Amino acid sequence: MLGKGVVGGGGGTKAPKPSFVSYVRPEEIHTNEKEVTEKEVTLHLLPGEQLLCEASTVLKYVQEDSCQRGIYGKLVCTDFKIAFLGDDESALGNDETQFKNKVIGENDITLHCVDQIYGVFDEKKKTLFGQLKKYPEKLIIHCKDLRVFHFCLRYTKEEEVKRIVSGIIHHTLAPKLLKRLFLFSYATAVQNNTGCQRTLSSPPFFLKRMCHAFRVMAYQIYRIIHKPPKELVKTEDLSSNFVSLQDIQTAYAKFKQLFLIDNSTEFWDTDIKWFSLLESSSWLDIIRRCLKKAIEIIECLEAQNMSVLLLEENASDLCCLISSLVQVMMDPHCRTRVGFQSLVQKEWIMGGHCFLDRCNHLRQSDKEEVPVFLLFLDCVWQLVHQHPPAFEFTETYLTVLSDSLYIPIFSTFFFNSPHQKDTNMGRESQETQSKPLNLLTVWDWSVQFEPKAQMLLRNPLYVEKPKLDKGQRKGVRSTHQRQPSLPLTQSKSSPKRGFFREETDHLIKNLLGKRISKLINSSDELQDNFREFYDSWHSKPTDHHGLLLPHIEGPEIKVWAQRYLRWIPEAQILGGGTVATMSKLLEMMEEVQSLQEKIDERHHRQEALQAEAPSLLRNSVRLSSLFPFALLQRHSSKPVLPTSGWKALGDEEDLAKREDEFVDLGDV
Repeated sequence: MLGKGVVGGGGGTKAPKPSFVSYVRPEEIHTNEKEVTEKEVTLHLLPGEQLLCEASTVLKYVQEDSCQRGIYGKLVCTDFKIAFLGDDESALGNDETQFKNKVIGENDITLHCVDQIYGVFDEKKKTLFGQLKKYPEKLIIHCKDLRVFHFCLRYTKEEEVKRIVSGIIHHTLAPKLLKRLFLFSYATAVQNNTGCQRTLSSPPFFLKRMCHAFRVMAYQIYRIIHKPPKELVKTEDLSSNFVSLQDIQTAYAKFKQLFLIDNSTEFWDTDIKWFSLLESSSWLDIIRRCLKKAIEIIECLEAQNMSVLLLEENASDLCCLISSLVQVMMDPHCRTRVGFQSLVQKEWIMGGHCFLDRCNHLRQSDKEEVPVFLLFLDCVWQLVHQHPPAFEFTETYLTVLSDSLYIPIFSTFFFNSPHQKDTNMGRESQETQSKPLNLLTVWDWSVQFEPKAQMLLRNPLYVEKPKLDKGQRKGVRSTHQRQPSLPLTQSKSSPKRGFFREETDHLIKNLLGKRISKLINSSDELQDNFREFYDSWHSKPTDHHGLLLPHIEGPEIKVWAQRYLRWIPEAQILGGGTVATMSKLLEMMEEVQSLQEKIDERHHRQEALQAEAPSLLRNSVRLSSLFPFALLQRHSSKPVLPTSGWKALGDEEDLAKREDEFVDLGDV
C-alpha cells in the first residue's frame, strides 16, 4: 500500500523484483490514495491566475540516486505555472532554505521556464510534443533555470494522465500570442482589484534615436558631439569578425546538457569525461572571446585615443553585449547596484534587445532563441568572481536576475522594444478608454524576497569609494566618468522598431560629420597592442574604482557554479567553496573590528560592512558551496570510482599493478 507518502519504484534503472505479491486491485489503490489527497497543501494563485488541469496520486521523485525515492501528491497546471502539491514534504528530507522566492515556490515551474518535456515509455525516454497517441508512465521536465523534475504517473487515473500531460505540453510548448501571456492577465486582475498597481519607473535615461547599424561606446560619443574630432574612429563589425548568434545558441545547447542531470548515476557516469564535454561545448571560449573583444575596444579608447563604432546587422544583440561589458570595466558606477540596473535599462531594455524573441516566450521560433543576455551576465560574473571588492552586488544577484527572465509578472524582459511594450500595455492607444496597464519591474526585489534574503544580493566586502570633502572635489575629475551611450536628451516617443534601428544616413552625415566618416580606420592590427595593454594593466595594483580588466587565460575563465550546479546535490561542497571563504572573511572582519575599537573609535566603515553581513553566513559548517540555493543538502552516495571508470580498469590483477588515480576524500 502507498499509505505513507514516501514510496519507491520506477526510475531510470529497473526496479528490483518485488519479494511479495499484492492482491489489492488498482481501483482500491486509487481509492485509498484519494483519501490521502484531501490532506494536501492548498494551491496559492496569483491575481488573474487560473487553474487549467490537475492530476492526483502523482509521485515526485527525489533526484538523489537510482532507487529514486519520492513523495506523493497532486500535479497542477495553471496559466502561470506547473506546481506540485506534496502531501508530506518533510518525508523527503528537504532542508529548510532561508532564501525563498515569494512568487515561485520550490516545486513551481513557470510556463516560460519549461525547456523540454520528456516521457518515459517502458523505460525509454522520448521527447514529448504535439498530440500524443500514447501517454507516458513518467514525466520529466527540464527547466531553463536547469532544474529537473521527475513525476511518476503510474498510480494516476488514466483520464487524469491524459489531461495533465496534454495540458502541460500545450500550455508550455505550443505557439502563443503576445496578448495571451499571463503578463496581461496578471496586470488586468491587479488593476481591476486595486484600482492601481505599484510600479517602479525605469532609471531616468531618455535616449536619443540612433542608427540601424551603429552603436557608440560610453563617453566617446559625448566627446565627439561636444569637442572637435581630432582622433581616428575605428569600426568594429561584430557581424563579420566576432561570434555569431548561431555560435552562441549551439554552444549553450551543448553546455546546458552538462547540468540537466536526471539522477546520481548519470552524474557519476559523465563525471570522468566532464571536462572534455565542457571544452567541446565552447561556451567558456565564447565568454573568453567576449571579454577579449571588450578589452580590445578599451585599448583603442584608452591607449590609442580612438573612438569606436560598433557595427551589427540589427544593433541589439552583440552591440548590447560588448557595449555593456566595456562600461562595466571602465565605469565604477556600473559596478554598483543602481548603476548596473541603469546600465541594463539603458543598453538592453531601452536599447531594444529582443527579449521576447531571444527568450522564446511565445514559442514561435526556436531559431530565434539565443541566450545573449545570459551570456552577458556570465561575463559579468567572471569579473565579479575575479574582483569581488569592486562590485556592490553579489553573484546571487546575477543568479536571481537570470531566473527573473522567466517570471511573467515583470515586464522588464518580456518585450522586444519600448514601443512594443507601450503599444501592448495601452499607453499609445487613443481608442481605448481604459487606463493603460502598469506592471512591476524586476528591480523591485521585495516582490520576490524578504528583507533578510535581499541582504544576500549586496556584497558585504564591497569597497566603497572614499568620499572627498568640498576642497578635494574641486578640480578633481575621474578618468572614467559615467556617461551614457547617447546624450541625455529626452525623446518624444519610443521608435516603433526600438532604438538604434533607424536613420543610418542621419548619424553618419549629421551626428559624426563628414570629417569623421573619412577618418574611419578598420585595420586589424590589434594583437600586439592588446597584449601590451593587457599585460601592463595586470602588472599594476588593482584600483577597484578605476579601470577593471579580467584575466582571460584558459584556467581563469570558470564555470558559474552557483547558477549551473545549484540543483545537483553531488556537486556541492559541504561547508566549503566560496561561502566558506566568505564566512571566514567575515569572522576576520569582526576580529579586526574588535581590535580597532580598542585603538581608535573611528571604525564606522567596518561597522557598516559587518552590519550588512547575513547572520546565516557565520557558521560555514551548516552551509554548502551551493548556498543560498542549497542549505544542509542531503548527502549523496558517491562511488569510489565513477561508474564508467570500472570498464577501463581491467581485471583485479591489472588494477593492483596500477598507480593510484583516484582518492575518495568523502564529505569534508
